[in-house]
Amino acid sequence: MALTRAFKAVTNKPGLVIWRIEKMDLAPLPVNAYGSFYEGDCYVLLSTRKSGSALSYDIHYWIGKSSSKDEQGSAAIYTTQLDDYLGGVPVQHREVQSHESELFKGYFKQGIIYKKGGVASGMNHVETNVYNVKRLLHVKGKRNVTATEVEVSWDSFNVGDVFLLDLGRVLVQWNGPESNTQERMKAMLLAKDIRDRERGGRMEIGVVEGDEEKASPDLMKVLESELGERPQELKPAISDEAIEQQQRTSISLYRVSDSEGKMQVTEEARRPLVQEMLNHNDCYILDHAGMKIYVWKGKGATKVEKQTAMSKALEFMKMQGYPYSTNIETVHDGAESAMFKQLFQKWTVPDQTVGLGKTYTVGQIAKVSQEKFDTSILHTKPQLAAQERMVDNGEGKVEVWRIENLELVPVEHQWHGFFYGGDCYLVLYTYEVNRKPHYILYIWQGRHATVDELAASAYQAVAVDEQLHGEAVQVQVSMGKEPRHFLAIFKGKLVIFEGGTSRKGSSDPEPLVRLFQIHGTDSSNTKAVEVPASAASLNSNDVFLLKLQTEHYLWYGKGSSGDEREMAKQLAATLCAGIQETVAEGQEPAQFWELLGGKAPYASEKRLQQVVPDHPPRLFECSNKTGRFIVTEITDFIQDDLSESDVMLLDTWDQIFVWIGKESNQVERKETLPTAQEYLKTHPSGRDVDTPILIVKQGFEPPNFTGWFLAWDPYRWSEGKTYEQLKKELGDAANIVRITADLHDASLGPQNSRNTTLPIYPLEVLLNCHENLPEDVDPAKKENFLSEEDFVRVFRMNRDDFAALPTWKQLNLKKERGLF
Repeated sequence: MALTRAFKAVTNKPGLVIWRIEKMDLAPLPVNAYGSFYEGDCYVLLSTRKSGSALSYDIHYWIGKSSSKDEQGSAAIYTTQLDDYLGGVPVQHREVQSHESELFKGYFKQGIIYKKGGVASGMNHVETNVYNVKRLLHVKGKRNVTATEVEVSWDSFNVGDVFLLDLGRVLVQWNGPESNTQERMKAMLLAKDIRDRERGGRMEIGVVEGDEEKASPDLMKVLESELGERPQELKPAISDEAIEQQQRTSISLYRVSDSEGKMQVTEEARRPLVQEMLNHNDCYILDHAGMKIYVWKGKGATKVEKQTAMSKALEFMKMQGYPYSTNIETVHDGAESAMFKQLFQKWTVPDQTVGLGKTYTVGQIAKVSQEKFDTSILHTKPQLAAQERMVDNGEGKVEVWRIENLELVPVEHQWHGFFYGGDCYLVLYTYEVNRKPHYILYIWQGRHATVDELAASAYQAVAVDEQLHGEAVQVQVSMGKEPRHFLAIFKGKLVIFEGGTSRKGSSDPEPLVRLFQIHGTDSSNTKAVEVPASAASLNSNDVFLLKLQTEHYLWYGKGSSGDEREMAKQLAATLCAGIQETVAEGQEPAQFWELLGGKAPYASEKRLQQVVPDHPPRLFECSNKTGRFIVTEITDFIQDDLSESDVMLLDTWDQIFVWIGKESNQVERKETLPTAQEYLKTHPSGRDVDTPILIVKQGFEPPNFTGWFLAWDPYRWSEGKTYEQLKKELGDAANIVRITADLHDASLGPQNSRNTTLPIYPLEVLLNCHENLPEDVDPAKKENFLSEEDFVRVFRMNRDDFAALPTWKQLNLKKERGLF
C-alpha cells in the first residue's frame, strides 16, 4: 500500500489509529480488533490528543515476541515516516510484548489480548459474529490488564490469576482463589468486551469462583468437558511482574555524537537535571535507571541524526547491557512528552505568565500577568477551579486554632491572618454548595515549631476531621508555601512572621527592626512575609514594609504596580499603628539604609518574564505494601480510574492531592501523608518537599480536584455497580450448559428444532402465573415448551433466529409476550 494511502486514516480527530505490518506493508486494523495483538506480528499505533487548541501525537511501534526481524525493521521505518508525515512533532515509543509502557496499556481500558500466530500463518483479525473459537486466556493485572492465549489445559492454570475459557457462544471465567476482587472485576469487564465487540453481544458468560467451585457445578461440568478432569492441585500463584513500577531516583543524561563515524556516548550530567543542559544542536539520551530510555532530538541536529535516533537508543541499550524489552521513547525539541519533562527539576515554556511572580536569583525580577476571573463560576466550571487552584472566592466561614501545650486554642478573630513561624495552626474553612456544607482543613506548620507541635497539629487535624464525619479536605501547608485559596480566605490581611509565637505571656521580645515583603494585587492573592532586615532582601518588583517601634517606611519598588501598592498600603495598616512614610525606590533617606545595616546589592535589573512550569497533571496508584514505595501511573485518566479500594495520588506539580477510596484499608489511610511526602522526596526531578499536600476523601471532592477529570460525575459512586452486581447480570449456568452441549452434539452448526424430550403445552397454559404452571415447566424457559407453530406465531421468528439474539433482547421479547 502506498504510504499516502495508508496515512489517509490519519485525521485531526482525537483517538487511535492502528496498522499491522503485512508483507512489509502497512494495513489498517478494523476498530473492533483494537486491543488484540498477534504474537507473530508488529503494529504501528498513532494516538492523537487535543491539548488546548493544538494537537499532540504519540506513535508506538509494537513488537510481538514471535515477529521477524524484517517486520520489526519495517515497523521502525514506518514509525519514522509517519513522524515525518506529521511534521516531526510526535513522540515515538518502542513497545515490546508483555513489557508495554503504562501509556500504551492505558489506551485499552478493558485490557490487551495477546493471540497466538500472525499474518504469516494466515491469522486474520477477528470478524464480528464468528463463533468457531476455542481458546484459554490467562488474565493478569488489576489496573492495566493483559490476557495471553495459553494451552487449553488445566496445566495452564494457577491459583493466583483469572482465566477465561472462550468457546465462541459461551465464555466461562474461572477466578483463582488467591485473585482479588479488582482482578476479578477487570477480567469480567474484559469478558464482556469480548462478548460485545467480537460476538456482537451474542455470547453467554458464566463465572466460577475458584474457592467455591462446588457452588457452580454446571459451569465446572463445562470446564471439565473441555479441559478434562480437574486436578486436585493447581500451580501456585505467580507474582505480578512489574505492572507496578518503582519510581527510581537515578537518572543520567548523555550527549550522543557520531562526528568521527562511530557513535560516541558521553555522560553529561546526573540528577537533578535542568532544561538548560539540552543543546538545541545535539541529540541526547536520558537513561532513567535502566527502566526507560529517552532520546531527545535537538532542532539543530542533522536530518540523519534525527532519523537514526531510535537505532542509537537500541545501540545504547546493548552497550549498557539492558534487556531487549527496555522501553524507548524519542522526543523532539519543543514537543517533549509530559513523562520526559517531569524528569527535569524545572521545565518551562516561554511566553507564558501566571501567578504572583517569584525572584529566582539576585538581579532577576519576575514579571507577572494578573488575570481577574469571576469566582462565582468555580463550582459550575471545575476545570477553572482546578487551573486557578480555587474552590470559591474565600467568603465562607473561617475558624483558626493554635497548637498550645499540644491542644487546640482558638485564635481571636482580630488576629486571624497572623501566623508565627514558631507556632502551628489549624484553619477550618466552611463553604456551601447547593445548601450543603463543605469543609477544607488547613494545617499550617511554622518553620521553627517543635517536633511535638508538628505531631500535635497532625493529630488534632484528624480529631477535627472525625468531628466533621470525615468530610473535610485536609491540606498540609508549609510556611511560605500557602496555596492561593488560603490567601483568599484572609482577604488581603495575611502576615507571616519568621519566628516567635502569638501565645499569651510569651517572653520573646519583638525585634526592633522588621522587614516585610508584600506580594499581591487584590484581596484574593496578597500576603506579607517577613524577610531578613537587610538591603539585600529588597526587590524592585515588590513593595516592602520596614517596621520600627515608633515609625514605619513603605518602600515602593520601581516595578511594583498601582494595585500592588494599594494592597500593600491596606495590609501595612493592619500591621502598624499610625501612618507609614512612603519611600520610592531611588529616593530613600539615609536613615532607611542605616536601619537595614547599610546599602547592599539587591534584585534591581530590568524585569524578566516569569515562565510557567509546564507539567501536565499525572495520576498514580500508590502502594508501599511490599516495603518499597511503588507508584503505578494511570495514563489518559478518567474518574473511573479512581478505584474505591485504593489510595490515589494526583500530581498537579504545585499541589499534590491524595485521594482516599472508601474501601481502602486502615494502613493505607494512615500512610497517606508519608506516602505523598515520600513521592516528593523520591521524584527524579528533585521536587520541592514543601509542595502543598491536599487529602481528599471519596465523595467529598472539591472542584479544584474534580476539574482535572473530564466530565466528572458526582453520582458515580452511588450508581457504580459492584463485582457481585455485575455477576448477577450474566447468563444463567443452565443456558451455558445447554449451549455447550449443543456445540458438542452438532459442532457449530445451527440447531433446527427444539429439545424433543420436552412436553408441548398450549400458549394459554404457559401464560399462567408461576403457581398455575404444570410442574415440569421451567418458569424461566417457558418458550421451550411451545410448539414450533406457536413459537413462530408468538415471536415472529424461528428458534434459531431467537437463539442468535443477545440475552437481553430475548428477555425483553419474553416479557412483552408474557412468557417471563
